[in-house]
Amino acid sequence: MAITLILRAFWLAVGQVADPRFRRVLIIGVGLALVLLVGVSAGFVWFIDWLTGEDNWLPILGEVTWLDDLFSWGAAFLLMFLSIFLMIPVASAITSMFLDNVADAVEAEHYPHLPPASHVPFGDALRDTVNFMGVLIGVNILALALYVFFAPLAPLIFWTVNGFLLGREYFTLAAIRRVGRAQAKRLRRRHMVTIWAAGVLMAIPLSVPVLNLIIPIMGAATFTHLFHQLVSDPHAGGLQHPQR
Repeated sequence: MAITLILRAFWLAVGQVADPRFRRVLIIGVGLALVLLVGVSAGFVWFIDWLTGEDNWLPILGEVTWLDDLFSWGAAFLLMFLSIFLMIPVASAITSMFLDNVADAVEAEHYPHLPPASHVPFGDALRDTVNFMGVLIGVNILALALYVFFAPLAPLIFWTVNGFLLGREYFTLAAIRRVGRAQAKRLRRRHMVTIWAAGVLMAIPLSVPVLNLIIPIMGAATFTHLFHQLVSDPHAGGLQHPQR
């Protein structure tokens, strides 16, 4: 049941790519995701350069002389490699900025009978974004120990942990627009398994270079559809499309 809802929501999102309103947000989102990814990657490289110092010395490895050449000649490959890990926080930032625009385009096309949604005030959205980014970074730092001790299972752990976090954020932002913060939390708890599964299915392609650039916007559209499906499906304990 859950997988059927998730796949239906995803294919509805894919089917709207030709919509000019949706395509515009998608193009802007991809461009901004690339800019953020390059910026975060540059910050990471700067941090490594600062950590190694002028002598390019690393703990255990000792003096390393090939880092500068690696960063100079392998920048594109380095960016693709880092995107596997860095697109998770980038996706979080993108959805906070664009979910309202994506959801408006989705609802105008598929749910035109609904009244206008209540957009989250900028201050509240900024606070939520900062709080979630802190949780996201903190949890992934803690998960590093699991990646080391259970190396063969590291991808599964990565997808499971970040799928839970991303699903939680994306669904909450999609739901708040229609039912408010308190009801959004209740719905999230009620449908936790479905939301978690959708988050994992989003986290997996986020770890695929190049493809991961379109996932934040497609994920926002998918979770908008998923929210509407859950609240309108009586078998899922829905609310019969909330009106606000």
